[in-house]
Amino acid sequence: MSLELKNVEKKVGLDTHIYSTNLRFEKNTINILLGSTLAGKTTLMQIMAGLHKPTNGEIWFNEKNVTGVAVQKRNVSMVYQQFINYPNFTVFDNIASPLKITGISSDEIKKKVIEVSDLLKLSGMLDKKPNELSGGQQQRTALARALIKDSGLILLDEPLANLDFKLREELREELPKLFENRDCIVVYATTEPSDALLIGGNTATLEEGKIVQYGKTIDVYNKPTNLVSARVFSDPPINISDVKKNGDTFSLSHDSVKWKSKSISLKDGNYKVGIRPHNITTYKEGANSIEIKGKVLISELSGSESLIHFRNSNMNWVSLSNGTHQMNVGQEAKLYMNVDEFMYFDQNNKLVSNV
Repeated sequence: MSLELKNVEKKVGLDTHIYSTNLRFEKNTINILLGSTLAGKTTLMQIMAGLHKPTNGEIWFNEKNVTGVAVQKRNVSMVYQQFINYPNFTVFDNIASPLKITGISSDEIKKKVIEVSDLLKLSGMLDKKPNELSGGQQQRTALARALIKDSGLILLDEPLANLDFKLREELREELPKLFENRDCIVVYATTEPSDALLIGGNTATLEEGKIVQYGKTIDVYNKPTNLVSARVFSDPPINISDVKKNGDTFSLSHDSVKWKSKSISLKDGNYKVGIRPHNITTYKEGANSIEIKGKVLISELSGSESLIHFRNSNMNWVSLSNGTHQMNVGQEAKLYMNVDEFMYFDQNNKLVSNV
């Protein structure tokens, strides 16, 4: 089983929503579409589902060209971020609805509903209506309806976006378990890098209708092919600065910070360095931590983390530290950057080295 997009494009009038895209998803994989709002995630999913036909290119499922096949004739389920359930149906009937048009017996339907409701912790709610459920329970109902079809392709379009933090954490940890031992392909769209890292699988980074990079999630995160992919896969935003290499010495623009490294085999010249916020902390982390000073612009405490925006030279920086580290706006702060985690890009924004 596989889903393959071959040179797929989508244009609306003179506007290109999806540029030429080639992707192949294999059976029993979870695939993340990671990008900001309007990056093209939903449009790609609608094309995969058959809700929209591509302007150019083809969609192949199980080695068959399904480009012109209507969504009703495809073995596909889709869950949106809105809680789409039938308001006058009970939870049982909502979950069972895809099976009632297939002609299978009521006993078999009941058996399948009980199985999937146990999986999604809905067993005690089968007689309730959707308006009697919490947001998380409503989304579980929508997920159960998608799972009960045993679809070969399950599309999840930001399914946790409207849930509160605790429910998001709970459900995204459960999602990979829900699809274990199921012969299907899962595609999950999100704006949140943390979703991709927690769910795992494979990730495609998108920006403005273009696939920037696709591969195993941890590889895309650790080795972004370029600055665009690094930016998409960073929250809070990655720190980007011009850097100059001369011999073993690197220096930020305006020589505000310098460090030495013999392990990076780059020619002398000008580059860009990418530093994720969690690699700039209020404490030394690793043997190769270097000091950076700056004026505090914003200080945010979440209880378990401290987010500090500060200015060094002519650039605004973001730092993310574990624990509570109170800093006052306007004070001169001393922070530390872990050189071992820096990523270096050439002038064309292509990754050339990460230690």
